Amino acid sequence: MPTKKALMPEPPSGMVASHTSAQNERDESEVQQIQRSQDAPYSWAPAEDLRFITTTFQHLHTSGWYWGGMTASEARDALIGASEGTFLVRDSSRPLYLFTLSVQTWRGPTNVRIEYDSGQFRLDSSFPARSSLLSFSALPSLVQHYTSTSQGEERIAEQHHMVSKDNGILLKLRKPLYRAQAFPTLQHLTRLTINRHTDCHTQLPLPRPLLLYLQEYPFQV
Repeated sequence: MPTKKALMPEPPSGMVASHTSAQNERDESEVQQIQRSQDAPYSWAPAEDLRFITTTFQHLHTSGWYWGGMTASEARDALIGASEGTFLVRDSSRPLYLFTLSVQTWRGPTNVRIEYDSGQFRLDSSFPARSSLLSFSALPSLVQHYTSTSQGEERIAEQHHMVSKDNGILLKLRKPLYRAQAFPTLQHLTRLTINRHTDCHTQLPLPRPLLLYLQEYPFQV
Protein backbone atom coordinates (compact mmCIF):
# COMPACT_ATOMS: atom_id res chain seq x y z
CA MET A 1 0.00 0.00 0.00
CA PRO A 2 1.52 3.29 -1.04
CA THR A 3 2.31 5.76 1.72
CA LYS A 4 0.78 9.22 1.97
CA LYS A 5 4.09 10.75 1.02
CA ALA A 6 4.20 8.76 -2.23
CA LEU A 7 0.68 9.95 -3.17
CA MET A 8 1.63 13.66 -2.77
CA PRO A 9 2.82 15.29 -5.98
CA GLU A 10 6.39 16.50 -5.92
CA PRO A 11 6.90 20.17 -6.68
CA PRO A 12 8.77 21.03 -9.85
CA SER A 13 12.50 21.04 -9.42
CA GLY A 14 12.64 24.76 -10.27
CA MET A 15 10.37 25.60 -7.32
CA VAL A 16 12.49 23.57 -4.95
CA ALA A 17 15.67 25.31 -6.06
CA SER A 18 14.07 28.72 -5.88
CA HIS A 19 12.60 28.10 -2.41
CA THR A 20 15.88 26.67 -1.11
CA SER A 21 17.88 29.57 -2.50
CA ALA A 22 15.52 32.17 -0.98
CA GLN A 23 15.59 30.40 2.37
CA ASN A 24 19.38 30.28 2.34
CA GLU A 25 19.56 34.00 1.55
CA ARG A 26 17.22 34.80 4.46
CA ASP A 27 19.24 32.60 6.79
CA GLU A 28 22.48 34.25 5.69
CA SER A 29 20.96 37.71 6.11
CA GLU A 30 19.81 36.90 9.64
CA VAL A 31 23.26 35.58 10.53
CA GLN A 32 24.88 38.76 9.21
CA GLN A 33 22.47 40.92 11.22
CA ILE A 34 23.26 38.99 14.38
CA GLN A 35 26.99 39.32 13.74
CA ARG A 36 26.67 43.07 13.12
CA SER A 37 24.69 43.52 16.33
CA GLN A 38 27.32 41.61 18.25
CA ASP A 39 30.11 43.69 16.74
CA ALA A 40 28.32 47.01 17.44
CA PRO A 41 29.61 49.00 20.43
CA TYR A 42 27.58 48.53 23.61
CA SER A 43 27.04 52.10 24.83
CA TRP A 44 24.87 51.46 27.89
CA ALA A 45 26.95 50.88 31.02
CA PRO A 46 24.68 50.36 34.05
CA ALA A 47 27.52 50.05 36.56
CA GLU A 48 29.14 53.26 35.31
CA ASP A 49 25.81 55.11 35.35
CA LEU A 50 25.18 53.93 38.91
CA ARG A 51 28.59 55.17 40.04
CA PHE A 52 28.12 58.48 38.24
CA ILE A 53 24.62 59.13 39.61
CA THR A 54 25.72 58.17 43.13
CA THR A 55 28.46 60.81 42.92
CA THR A 56 25.93 63.32 41.59
CA PHE A 57 23.65 62.81 44.58
CA GLN A 58 26.61 63.21 46.94
CA HIS A 59 27.41 66.56 45.34
CA LEU A 60 23.78 67.65 45.46
CA HIS A 61 23.33 66.79 49.12
CA THR A 62 26.52 68.71 49.90
CA SER A 63 25.39 71.77 47.92
CA GLY A 64 22.46 72.67 50.17
CA TRP A 65 20.30 73.83 47.21
CA TYR A 66 19.02 70.35 46.36
CA TRP A 67 15.48 69.94 47.70
CA GLY A 68 14.83 66.31 46.79
CA GLY A 69 11.35 65.03 46.05
CA MET A 70 9.26 68.19 46.13
CA THR A 71 6.44 68.98 43.71
CA ALA A 72 6.26 71.91 41.29
CA SER A 73 3.68 73.52 43.56
CA GLU A 74 5.96 73.16 46.59
CA ALA A 75 8.87 74.60 44.61
CA ARG A 76 6.70 77.57 43.66
CA ASP A 77 5.76 78.17 47.29
CA ALA A 78 9.44 78.02 48.29
CA LEU A 79 10.46 80.56 45.64
CA ILE A 80 7.56 83.00 46.05
CA GLY A 81 8.92 86.25 47.43
CA ALA A 82 12.52 85.45 46.50
CA SER A 83 14.50 87.79 44.26
CA GLU A 84 14.78 87.14 40.52
CA GLY A 85 17.38 84.51 39.74
CA THR A 86 16.94 82.53 42.97
CA PHE A 87 16.95 78.84 42.12
CA LEU A 88 16.85 75.32 43.50
CA VAL A 89 17.22 71.80 42.10
CA ARG A 90 14.69 69.09 42.87
CA ASP A 91 13.74 65.60 41.70
CA SER A 92 11.76 65.64 38.48
CA SER A 93 8.17 64.45 38.54
CA ARG A 94 8.59 63.16 34.97
CA PRO A 95 9.89 59.56 34.77
CA LEU A 96 12.19 60.33 31.82
CA TYR A 97 14.15 62.94 33.78
CA LEU A 98 16.15 62.84 37.02
CA PHE A 99 16.11 66.50 38.03
CA THR A 100 14.34 69.81 37.51
CA LEU A 101 15.70 73.32 37.92
CA SER A 102 13.17 75.68 39.52
CA VAL A 103 13.92 79.38 39.11
CA GLN A 104 12.32 82.64 40.19
CA THR A 105 11.80 84.89 37.14
CA TRP A 106 10.31 88.34 36.76
CA ARG A 107 7.00 86.60 35.99
CA GLY A 108 7.22 84.19 38.90
CA PRO A 109 8.67 80.72 39.47
CA THR A 110 9.20 78.45 36.48
CA ASN A 111 10.80 75.06 35.86
CA VAL A 112 13.31 73.60 33.42
CA ARG A 113 13.91 69.87 33.26
CA ILE A 114 17.48 68.60 33.23
CA GLU A 115 18.40 65.82 30.82
CA TYR A 116 20.85 63.06 31.68
CA ASP A 117 22.48 60.87 29.07
CA SER A 118 25.64 58.77 29.33
CA GLY A 119 27.24 60.76 32.12
CA GLN A 120 26.25 64.19 30.77
CA PHE A 121 23.70 66.75 31.96
CA ARG A 122 22.08 69.51 29.94
CA LEU A 123 18.97 71.65 30.08
CA ASP A 124 15.87 70.44 28.28
CA SER A 125 14.72 72.69 25.46
CA SER A 126 12.52 72.41 22.37
CA PHE A 127 13.79 75.63 20.85
CA PRO A 128 16.19 75.87 17.87
CA ALA A 129 18.98 76.72 20.30
CA ARG A 130 18.75 73.20 21.74
CA SER A 131 21.70 72.01 19.66
CA SER A 132 23.88 74.79 21.06
CA LEU A 133 23.18 73.94 24.70
CA LEU A 134 26.27 72.68 26.45
CA SER A 135 26.53 69.37 28.28
CA PHE A 136 28.31 68.93 31.61
CA SER A 137 29.75 65.92 33.38
CA ALA A 138 28.56 67.25 36.76
CA LEU A 139 25.22 68.82 37.64
CA PRO A 140 26.80 71.53 39.85
CA SER A 141 28.97 72.45 36.85
CA LEU A 142 25.82 73.03 34.78
CA VAL A 143 24.34 75.26 37.49
CA GLN A 144 27.66 77.06 37.90
CA HIS A 145 27.85 77.73 34.16
CA TYR A 146 24.52 79.53 34.14
CA THR A 147 25.13 81.41 37.37
CA SER A 148 26.54 84.91 37.52
CA THR A 149 30.19 85.11 38.49
CA SER A 150 31.23 86.21 41.97
CA GLN A 151 31.96 89.68 40.60
CA GLY A 152 28.40 90.01 39.34
CA GLU A 153 29.18 89.61 35.65
CA GLU A 154 26.27 88.04 33.75
CA ARG A 155 26.87 85.85 30.73
CA ILE A 156 24.33 87.52 28.46
CA ALA A 157 25.01 85.41 25.38
CA GLU A 158 24.74 82.17 27.32
CA GLN A 159 21.65 83.28 29.22
CA HIS A 160 20.01 83.94 25.87
CA HIS A 161 20.08 80.16 25.28
CA MET A 162 18.68 79.34 28.70
CA VAL A 163 14.97 79.68 28.03
CA SER A 164 12.08 77.99 29.77
CA LYS A 165 10.64 75.30 27.48
CA ASP A 166 7.06 75.91 28.59
CA ASN A 167 6.69 79.69 28.43
CA GLY A 168 9.73 81.14 26.71
CA ILE A 169 10.90 83.16 29.72
CA LEU A 170 14.54 84.17 29.79
CA LEU A 171 16.12 82.60 32.86
CA LYS A 172 18.87 84.05 35.01
CA LEU A 173 20.56 82.09 37.77
CA ARG A 174 21.92 84.36 40.46
CA LYS A 175 21.82 82.67 43.85
CA PRO A 176 20.73 79.32 45.28
CA LEU A 177 17.87 78.86 47.70
CA TYR A 178 19.23 76.72 50.52
CA ARG A 179 17.11 74.28 52.47
CA ALA A 180 16.88 75.16 56.13
CA GLN A 181 17.75 71.55 57.04
CA ALA A 182 20.75 71.52 54.69
CA PHE A 183 22.15 75.02 55.01
CA PRO A 184 25.89 74.92 54.25
CA THR A 185 28.34 74.76 57.10
CA LEU A 186 30.99 77.42 57.60
CA GLN A 187 33.55 74.94 56.27
CA HIS A 188 31.58 74.45 53.07
CA LEU A 189 31.08 78.19 52.57
CA THR A 190 34.82 78.64 52.99
CA ARG A 191 35.40 75.90 50.43
CA LEU A 192 33.15 77.71 47.94
CA THR A 193 35.10 80.92 48.47
CA ILE A 194 38.39 79.13 47.81
CA ASN A 195 36.97 77.45 44.71
CA ARG A 196 35.91 80.83 43.31
CA HIS A 197 39.48 82.03 43.49
CA THR A 198 41.35 78.98 42.25
CA ASP A 199 40.82 75.65 40.54
CA CYS A 200 44.34 74.39 41.27
CA HIS A 201 43.90 72.95 44.74
CA THR A 202 47.13 70.97 44.60
CA GLN A 203 49.12 74.22 44.45
CA LEU A 204 47.70 75.52 47.71
CA PRO A 205 49.93 75.28 50.80
CA LEU A 206 47.36 73.25 52.74
CA PRO A 207 47.51 69.95 54.63
CA ARG A 208 46.40 66.89 52.70
CA PRO A 209 43.10 66.46 54.62
CA LEU A 210 42.07 70.00 53.64
CA LEU A 211 43.07 69.41 50.02
CA LEU A 212 40.94 66.26 49.94
CA TYR A 213 38.05 68.23 51.44
CA LEU A 214 38.32 70.80 48.64
CA GLN A 215 38.46 68.11 45.98
CA GLU A 216 35.29 66.46 47.27
CA TYR A 217 33.30 69.46 46.01
CA PRO A 218 35.30 71.37 43.35
CA PHE A 219 32.47 73.77 42.42
CA GLN A 220 31.77 77.44 43.02
CA VAL A 221 28.05 77.31 43.82
